[in-house]
Amino acid sequence: MSDPRSTQARPLLDVGGLARALRDFAAERDWLQFHTPKNLAMALTGEVGELVEVFQWMSPEQSAAAARDPETAQAVRDELADVLVYLVRLADVLGVDLDAAVRDKLARNALRYPADQVRGSNRKYDKY
Repeated sequence: MSDPRSTQARPLLDVGGLARALRDFAAERDWLQFHTPKNLAMALTGEVGELVEVFQWMSPEQSAAAARDPETAQAVRDELADVLVYLVRLADVLGVDLDAAVRDKLARNALRYPADQVRGSNRKYDKY
């Protein structure tokens, strides 16, 4: 795997257009005043909870098919979109470059979890 921090690589994540659209959406409604990091983090947590609720009590097989099941597919899409919206908005308000953050995290995880040492294991990096 190439170094995910490489400046020559194409972006792994390009959310600039979405961030601008969300900023404009909030500005048009005079909601920027409410989009503090604390409020956005709390809203993000609530939306993650709503996503988890979709999967509550499902078997592993049902959860794997949830995005294709007509009874749950729309809810899965809606909640994933809500999570992404609040995550991107929070990053924008904080000035965090999500692409750089993801690249850095992937690089650190590659060091923490060397493939030849952790393949097939679900143990945390400090447990092997």
